[in-house]
Amino acid sequence: MGLNLLYRPLDDIHRGTVEEAAACHPLRVVATGCVTMHVRSRKPMHDVLTAIRVGRPVAECGYELAPNAEQHLRSRLRLANIYPHRYLTEAVHIANLCQFSLDELRYEYPDEVVPDGTTPPEYLRAETYAGAHRRFPAGIPLAVQQQIEHELALVRDMDYERYFLTVYDIVRFARSNGILCQGRGSAANSAVCYCLGITEVDPARGNLLFERFISKERGEPPDIDVDFEHQRREEVIQYLYRKYGRDRAALAAAVTTYRPRSALRDTGKALGVDPAIVDLVAKSHHWFDGKADLLKRFAESGVDADAELSQRWAHMAVSLLGFPRHLSQHTGGFVLARGKLSRLVPIENAAMADRSVIQWDKDDLDALGLLKVDVLALGMLSAVRRALDLVSEQRGEAFELQDIPAEDPATYEMICHADTVGVFQIESRAQMSMLPRLQPRTFYDLVIEVAIVRPGPVQGGMVHPYLRRRQGFEPVTYPSAAMEKALSRTLGVPIFQEQVMQVAMLAAGFSAGEADQLRRAMAAWKRKGGIDKYYDRIVSGMLERGYDREFAESIFRQIQGFGEYGFPESHAASFALLVYASAWLKCHEPEAFLCAMLNSQPMGFYTPSQLVQDAKRHALPYCLPTWR
Repeated sequence: MGLNLLYRPLDDIHRGTVEEAAACHPLRVVATGCVTMHVRSRKPMHDVLTAIRVGRPVAECGYELAPNAEQHLRSRLRLANIYPHRYLTEAVHIANLCQFSLDELRYEYPDEVVPDGTTPPEYLRAETYAGAHRRFPAGIPLAVQQQIEHELALVRDMDYERYFLTVYDIVRFARSNGILCQGRGSAANSAVCYCLGITEVDPARGNLLFERFISKERGEPPDIDVDFEHQRREEVIQYLYRKYGRDRAALAAAVTTYRPRSALRDTGKALGVDPAIVDLVAKSHHWFDGKADLLKRFAESGVDADAELSQRWAHMAVSLLGFPRHLSQHTGGFVLARGKLSRLVPIENAAMADRSVIQWDKDDLDALGLLKVDVLALGMLSAVRRALDLVSEQRGEAFELQDIPAEDPATYEMICHADTVGVFQIESRAQMSMLPRLQPRTFYDLVIEVAIVRPGPVQGGMVHPYLRRRQGFEPVTYPSAAMEKALSRTLGVPIFQEQVMQVAMLAAGFSAGEADQLRRAMAAWKRKGGIDKYYDRIVSGMLERGYDREFAESIFRQIQGFGEYGFPESHAASFALLVYASAWLKCHEPEAFLCAMLNSQPMGFYTPSQLVQDAKRHALPYCLPTWR
């Protein structure tokens, strides 16, 4: 039985009760600490967190607060002066018995997705080539065939066949039930995913890196995001529960951590600060403020920054940044296992009936190597599905997404005139102002359009150089032939994360896996500072290959900047497909497009009234649209 001695008034009575109960039942007593903080000095923060939990100021929490700071990690000498030797000996004995490590957990992929009488590699290869023949009825291009073989070999080496087949099974279910879906993200780098119908990004149309998706050096399972019609995603979720059961399928959790404003609000309320002042200070705070900046915001808001309460408030708020605030349900990350999930991870019931949630977030699951499939919802897919159904009904024959003609000049003409109200991804004011300048005329132009109109590229100075080169006002130059291979598709201006990976591989001698590690460091460099360790590797690698130091260091600075604005080409390519599809429907089937958009609300930038007003400007339904 556990015995806590925390220098509290009833310790003697508690000890006697525990020892008496242990004597009545042949149990040994073990010394425990009931630790809730690592050092004694965290007691004020402990009190603030208690006040936040119970929803009252610290001054009103009373017995909810611990009476002292003994629930910290006490030294062995201090424990020896509190507990009898035999109780501490028992605690050490139990600790020695606890040899568990997370490395002992061995995840096993579901095996229902492989038919009897075949192996996962055989079945994946057969389905991939069957899909390839459907995708390329005139014959599989040699480059695509080589890419398929490269991917299948790497997938086999990493033992990921069941992962691909599991996602393939989910997509096949959705398609068989008329649910529009599309894989996006780094999965769009995969020719295998394209042949299986998981994604719609043709590998022959792009220049994507499979190692952005899977690499040996990364040693982690791939992550395939699949978007489904948002109003029918629940059918897919229920299919997974029916197929695997709640004991083998559960949603990942999302751990929400404290940001500056939430930390200011919660700590201010816990310390008894006037709610009006809390609101004023929180609204004046900037995301990049440190503690010194925070005290300036206090002064700007009329609060005495030198007051003891202000100092304590600022200290508590800064200390709480990044601390877990609450556990919520992930937007759609499903974990599927061969056996019971409860043997691998802690699980709890979700707020929604008949759903289970794993108490770990995405990063925890990745570290353990658990298979996670993102079953996401996308409103535009619902609108496109409705529009396609209306067009099919009107034409008297089935009309599907793949039936939309590629590279339609009228559609691009409409886009170039920024007539894109309601069109996926390019309907914002920022996008509309860019379209006439960029003048998209091909699918790849749309890929660039999706990626370049982001806060980062504007701040990073990538937009104007690209536009000047595209419009012929500035010559397209490359520092070397190798760099031309990486940057030619964007006129010598790096826009995508994959291009940074290629630059690292071609100019600095990185392997594909090392380049992927660089990409991951770029994405987190401000948070973890992981990019600096690549400085010597990048600069020295480029110097060895004949580049001058000034250019090499400028490339490194640019790579640092990509942590702020680099957008993956694979994401942009997946989005561009829906950009083109929704634009084509608006251009050639405006009545169906408007009806579908109205029936799919709420979604997008525009209200139903604005969509109707835009339709009236095009004289629907009695006149042909402007660009038809």
